[in-house]
Amino acid sequence: MAHIETTLDSKEIFNGRVIRVTVDTVRLENGNTSTREIVHHHGGACVLPVDDEGNVYMVRQFRYAMGEEIWELPAGKLEAGEDPFEAAKRELGEECGVTADRFIDLGVVYATVGYDSEKIYVWAATGLHPVGQHLDDDEFLDVVKMPFEKALGMVLDGTIRDSKTQVGLMKYALLRDKA
Repeated sequence: MAHIETTLDSKEIFNGRVIRVTVDTVRLENGNTSTREIVHHHGGACVLPVDDEGNVYMVRQFRYAMGEEIWELPAGKLEAGEDPFEAAKRELGEECGVTADRFIDLGVVYATVGYDSEKIYVWAATGLHPVGQHLDDDEFLDVVKMPFEKALGMVLDGTIRDSKTQVGLMKYALLRDKA
């Protein structure tokens, strides 16, 4: 049996630059009603750059919501209606200063399924060429090139806690010999 909840009412309580928040009343499959608080987000695109020597490009930046510096793959939010693949290519150039000859689709990550609609589209990129980094005015990060195995070890030892980065590295580890 497929499980579903039906929206009966939706009230917007916040509409900002990055997210929109609604409080929805839903009908449950048993006929009862319940309330859902939903964060609506246009989604994001993420890319794992891998050079010809097997090194990956990671970014390290302060994330205010977490209150700490985070290791991540280059990524960015989508604008409404923006193609995720084009956004991934844009972020690769902006954050790491490279472009790629080949992209491998690593799928979609649902960031926080209990209350957030954000979907993050993930690719690996190979055949890298420098184009020059061009960060946004409010973006401050370090690009660190490291052996893929070191980055993978940082996932396993808990240094890398960002979910999109963990998924990208782990999926690529399983798929890289087949790509």
